This record gives sequence, C-alpha cells and structure tokens, in this order.
Amino acid sequence: MPELSHPLSDAQIASFIADGFVHIDNAFSADLAAECRAILWRDTGAHPDDPSTWTRPVVRLGMYAQPPFRAAANTTVLRAAYDQLVGQGRWLPPQALGTFPVRFPSPNDPGDAGWHVDVSFGTDTTDFMEWRANVISTGRMLLMLFVFSEVGEDDAPTRIRAGSHLDIARKLAPAGEAGLSLRQLSADGYASTAHRPEVYATGSPGTVYLCHPFLVHAAQPHRGTRPKFMAQPPLLPARPLALDRPEGDYSPVEIAIRTALER
Repeated sequence: MPELSHPLSDAQIASFIADGFVHIDNAFSADLAAECRAILWRDTGAHPDDPSTWTRPVVRLGMYAQPPFRAAANTTVLRAAYDQLVGQGRWLPPQALGTFPVRFPSPNDPGDAGWHVDVSFGTDTTDFMEWRANVISTGRMLLMLFVFSEVGEDDAPTRIRAGSHLDIARKLAPAGEAGLSLRQLSADGYASTAHRPEVYATGSPGTVYLCHPFLVHAAQPHRGTRPKFMAQPPLLPARPLALDRPEGDYSPVEIAIRTALER
C-alpha cells in the first residue's frame, strides 16, 4: 500500500505522464461529500427526493469556498499527490472548488458537451473564446475532477481522451508564451486527438481525478437516474512551469510536455 506521503505509485505517475490523468479513490471522505452535496442541493432549487423538480439538464452553481469544500480539496492524501505531480512549493493550496455543473437525468441536450481544453489566462475579456493556454500552462498546474456523488457510466461522467495532452502540447509549442486562444485551439474540433481512446471519469463520492492541464475532455448527456455532482477546479501555481530547468528537477506535469516535444 502506498505511503500517505507518497500516495501515487511509480506506475501511477508513469501512467499520468503517458495518459494525462490519474485517479485517487477516497481522496476525501463520503461524509464530507455528503455535507457538500447538501449545500449544493439547496442552491440548485431542486429537491433530492422529487424528480419533478429536476427540470433542467444542467444547473451551474458558482464558486464554493465554504469550509467543507476547502477541506475536501486539501486532504493529506491530495496535498501529497499535488507535491508528487507538480512539485513541492510549486502549487497554491486550493481555497475554493470552482464552478459546479450539476447534471440531471434528461433527454435534452445540455448544450455544453463538446470536446475542449480548459484555458487558463487572458480571462480579462468577456469573450471566453479568446481566453488562452500556452505550452507552459500559465495560470494552471492541474485540471482536477472532484466527484461528490456516485457516478457510473450512465451518470454523465466526464469523457477523457487519454494521451491527448501530448497532442495539445505539440500544438501549443510553436505559439510560445503567447499561446493560443480557445477559438484557435478548437478550430479543428480537436481532430488531432480523435484517435485517442475515450475514458469515463466514473467513481464514488470522494474520488478525485488529477489531470494534466492540456487533457482534452468533454461533458455528455445524463442517461441515468441520479443527479451528478462534480467540481472542476484548477490547481493554481505558486511558481510557473519550466521546460528547461538547469537542475533538471522536472515534475511529471513538465515531463509529459517535454516528452511530447521530444526534449
């Protein structure tokens, strides 16, 4: 069994570099997930025991920084995993758990199920298609998926294109520090990643997927019977990523990019 200070095995870290993600079961407790879910249910305006109140395919809730959410994002296991993937002293402790797209069973198109990469800077414009990403992932160390409800294959699990982070790194590299806008990144519909195998981010409450910031992913319609509660916060940098470190102390996030660029 992995040590608490090193929850990810060497094989898991190698998988993160190659596939762009790793998941940790029981990264936070089911009780903590239930406490957070109760707050979220209240804010949806729907009732957990009355499906007639589940009238929309997705309800987007704002930033959540209450104590149970911060506790879920900062467990001992997760903080150690952040160190393993990003490097000690290179990330900021999460102070909130971002936007919650709460997904309800529905035959209707949720309207947000396209493949994409989460961009991370240039967000001072109101046109989100002009928000940007670059090869050193300015503004984001990890994409994280926090599962707060039981999510099976029918419960609108996030779709992941395993290994797509390597394709995106190669696409971003020629643009240098300026990077590419979301409009530029999505112009071809992410055709360069279409050959990648598709994986579903399923799990029980307390599961966390730690993903490379360049990983291509997508939502999907909810075909199940139970609403899905999941957060997608970034892990923010304390120090920027670097692809040329004189000391050679590269993190797995950096190694993946360097591997893609054949450095």
